[in-house]
Amino acid sequence: MMRRHLLAVALFLVAILLVRQIYPYVSGNEPTVVDGYEIHLVATDLGGPTCLVWVNHTHLMVCDRDSGAITELNIESDERRTLLSGLDRPHGLALGDGQAFVSEAGRLTAHNISQTGLFVDERVLVDGVPVGNHQTNTVDILPNGTLLWHSGSTCNICDEKDERNGALLWVNATTGDHGILASGVRNSFDGVWVPDIGYVFTDNGRDWEGDHPDEELNLLVDGGAYGWPDDDPSNPVPSGTIAPIATWTPHTSMNGVALRPPNSPLPGDNTTIYATVYGSWNTILPQGHEIVRIDLNATTGEVIGTTSVFAEDVGTPLPITFHPNGDLYFAVFGSNGKLYKISAT
Repeated sequence: MMRRHLLAVALFLVAILLVRQIYPYVSGNEPTVVDGYEIHLVATDLGGPTCLVWVNHTHLMVCDRDSGAITELNIESDERRTLLSGLDRPHGLALGDGQAFVSEAGRLTAHNISQTGLFVDERVLVDGVPVGNHQTNTVDILPNGTLLWHSGSTCNICDEKDERNGALLWVNATTGDHGILASGVRNSFDGVWVPDIGYVFTDNGRDWEGDHPDEELNLLVDGGAYGWPDDDPSNPVPSGTIAPIATWTPHTSMNGVALRPPNSPLPGDNTTIYATVYGSWNTILPQGHEIVRIDLNATTGEVIGTTSVFAEDVGTPLPITFHPNGDLYFAVFGSNGKLYKISAT
């Protein structure tokens, strides 16, 4: 009798796990947004979209982790062309001075952009960064021209053998020279430069520890340490490390971030951040699957009020960006890759 009871409990737990995994894809709930705004489906079949970068008002570059390619999408005609292929899990793209900088799994490359817009003449800037539980993600260009590269940890909790893991890296865009800009950053997917405040970035904490730790939005301090792997439940901000400026539900995976531009119809001001919350497999009940709004104080960089949910039931959102006209675009990583737009009604 006891054996049957244990088997029933085990089957029940397995069922919960399965439901939790597939819920974001089959819930049947339509995406919703706060009053005064609406969500439109723009494109489908984008694979596993991990980055969105505008070329102009009609053309959007999309990193596709599934096919290992960077595609250019015409949002008006749905025409597509491949700009670069044969990549290993591309997660980031930055454009500057006629060049494209591409982040793959453990590898950062530079490419010239041809007259027809294709990525050519590859140069390897950095290679051999270990990949494990997480990989290298977004690459950004700082105001001084230095590249900032997000490098995830190889594990859940460990002392990394390579100090380039669990860190933010600076990279010389010409020579490939690089080093540690910030440490103790377990899995930072994205970041954005906010004028008068600095670089703010997401970081997702360790799993399997209940309601610890919160997902984080951090303000970059050159040479700063951000706590991992020493941030245990009883000591979330170890001595000598830097606390987050904003937090969100543990294990929900806050990833993509975008700065609201002055011409946007979305609520906020010039220091308002919008972030995607992917959702988690490390919770009993589904959580996340939303877009949140974070207002920052333009003088101190601290959060004004509380972080609020702007859109819900959006599946598994990952990259996010503002269109040049101020509308907000985001892509869903699952369901074969979908692109949505949020605009004023």
